Amino acid sequence: MDTLQSSIEFSDATREWRRLFAETWGTFLLVLVAAGGGIAHGLSSGEVSLQSAVIAPGLMVMAIIYFMGSVSGAHLNPAVTLAFAVRRNFPWNRVPGYLIAQCVGAIAAAAFLRAMFGNASLLGATVPVEGLEPWKAVLIETVLTAGLVNTILGTASGARNIGTNGALAVGAYIALAGLWAAPFTGASMNPFRSLAPDLIRGDLSKTWIYIAGPLLGALIGVLFEGILKGRPTEAGSLAAQGLPEG
Repeated sequence: MDTLQSSIEFSDATREWRRLFAETWGTFLLVLVAAGGGIAHGLSSGEVSLQSAVIAPGLMVMAIIYFMGSVSGAHLNPAVTLAFAVRRNFPWNRVPGYLIAQCVGAIAAAAFLRAMFGNASLLGATVPVEGLEPWKAVLIETVLTAGLVNTILGTASGARNIGTNGALAVGAYIALAGLWAAPFTGASMNPFRSLAPDLIRGDLSKTWIYIAGPLLGALIGVLFEGILKGRPTEAGSLAAQGLPEG
């Protein structure tokens, strides 16, 4: 499929429901594994290690990109959608739909976990380790998200979200970030991943950290991408919007 035909199909509103379904389902699976891993770690008395719990979301994101990156771009994260839009790789008029779809998917996953396990392990919520000042938690999430956005934008080179091998890079980054930072902040890097468990368990006192940090990090990531690569490319736009099948 040539670039012109791809661009025409990207603007086809009849395909938008598939993109939104993909973002809803993909975000559901991501939060299910990310929050569910924390629950499994707590309920198993350590049989499921913290390392396993933080690597699992990276593997899930990798799988999601491969199976639906060509449908919606597999953003799965409002910080990523914002980054693509600010970078001018993604149309702003499609941003609200993506954000709503991601939020619905995240809340549905948290509700599912609550129905299965109650409020065990704080429902897999991301909270700063005791004694860590809020500003430090925000800074950690900012830096982590900036790196994530750079990984995604920097490997956005083809007709999938981040190219043929980009899924490996993004999945690996999420796993590595989790191995380092999960003991401090939970390594969320995703506002809806943190908002959903907090909302369902009824404690929003720390949620602002996981909104402010990732959104600020997304903007910094876009700035750094501009320094590294210059103007946005058409390949990046194809990657951000997903390549329709056919």
